[in-house]
Amino acid sequence: MQPDRIVLGSDDDQARASVGELYAELDKPIIYTDMKSAEMVKYACNAFLATKISFINEIAEICERVGADVRDVALGMGLDHRIGPHFLSAGLGFGGSCLPKDVRALSHLAAVYGSHPQLLNTVLEINAEQRRRLVGRLRHVLGGLRGTKIALLGLAFKPDTDDVRDAPALDLINLLEYEEATIIACDPIASESARRVFPNLDCEDDPIIAATDCDAVIIATEWQQFRDLDLEALRGVMRTPVIADGRNVFDAETVRSKGFVYLGVGVADGSGLPVLAEVTI
Repeated sequence: MQPDRIVLGSDDDQARASVGELYAELDKPIIYTDMKSAEMVKYACNAFLATKISFINEIAEICERVGADVRDVALGMGLDHRIGPHFLSAGLGFGGSCLPKDVRALSHLAAVYGSHPQLLNTVLEINAEQRRRLVGRLRHVLGGLRGTKIALLGLAFKPDTDDVRDAPALDLINLLEYEEATIIACDPIASESARRVFPNLDCEDDPIIAATDCDAVIIATEWQQFRDLDLEALRGVMRTPVIADGRNVFDAETVRSKGFVYLGVGVADGSGLPVLAEVTI
């Protein structure tokens, strides 16, 4: 009931005006256009949001290498009114039912009509690379993943839903299984949804139980339950104290002070990635 705008696309001017009258009481801007333009508004908006996410994730990788903190960078960017703070959270990338589908659809539509959607294809590739990068960093820190036990905290594509469509966790499960790691998953409400995709997925309701005897914990969804984890209790049950924070829910120094190796996204972490020398300009 509080939209930013209402887009009405139709080739029938009378029908479009009638529908506009129904929505006029919301007192929001109404855009009247043809059907193709209305569809493009929807695709273009979601593609732009996805682009912001992939952009900040590419900046995050550079931050890791030069020793910067992407959270500070995103804050500074977001205060520029031309950019804004929304969709500038570095992490495992976007998922769900809208952004991935609409970017792929727009890319396909462009290709069908003879265009070359280079930016859209790159947005999708960066998004997929975020999951591969996290697994690669874990492989580096642990000296390989074969035979390791990994706790995957979060299965839904975002908190407060059981929706696992295009969730980063699903890619992580595929990648970790390929590396022959054992996965113990935990999600407050999305476990059954994930089991429809991975019927043999081992799930626990308690994140501490899920992490018991594990070599690493991955935060894949920023549930409040995971933000509030007792780090000392977590450290006490793990075989190897490594946290791969795919959503940057923790403060790096706090986690390290508890004895963990901390791998944040866009946060220098001592994982062996090269750090460039400071350059004075």
